[in-house]
Amino acid sequence: MNEGQSTGSSDRLLAEALGCVRGGRILFRGLGFALQSGQAGLLTGPNGVGKSSLLRLLAGLLPPSAGGCTVPETKALCDDRLALDEQLPLEQALRFWARLDGQSDAAVTAAMARAGLDHLAEVPVRYFSTGQRQRARLARTYLSGARLWLLDEPANGLDTDSVAQLGLALQCHLDGGGIILAASHIPLPISFHLTLQLQPLEELEASL
Repeated sequence: MNEGQSTGSSDRLLAEALGCVRGGRILFRGLGFALQSGQAGLLTGPNGVGKSSLLRLLAGLLPPSAGGCTVPETKALCDDRLALDEQLPLEQALRFWARLDGQSDAAVTAAMARAGLDHLAEVPVRYFSTGQRQRARLARTYLSGARLWLLDEPANGLDTDSVAQLGLALQCHLDGGGIILAASHIPLPISFHLTLQLQPLEELEASL
């Protein structure tokens, strides 16, 4: 599930003097950080400071207003979009993405199991609860085979057991050499190599 284009590709995520403008408003500027293979970064900060916009920018869905980024060739964005055909049973809906990504039916089965949804394989997605829909988004990410996971509030709507299961999936991705950048207001059960706190630009300027 590759999302958009990047300014370069490698086995690391590198942002250099990034800036982002949305609706005529500067969200952030001069932003720089790096993550290597097997590392995770956490985005924090109040609503409206550009966390989601940064993830979309790195996914290639938004252009930077300044600076540039180098990202792995394969990347998956997990945000509030479900991006599954809700009329289909979960397994069939995920197979659509599997075909796009060159993944097997076995990979679909594994992704559902990792998300704790294998028992709902034949249930149409439209019947899913909030937590089940969130796990379906995560299953789509797991299925992607992408090196870089860009996660926007991945624990939203999850109960305690599901958050623990999410942590296992995230750690497995890192252990396999993947990279994670996650925005989350809920603690995630993995260790982060980098915490990037975004601030409202007016507060940042006042502190300089």
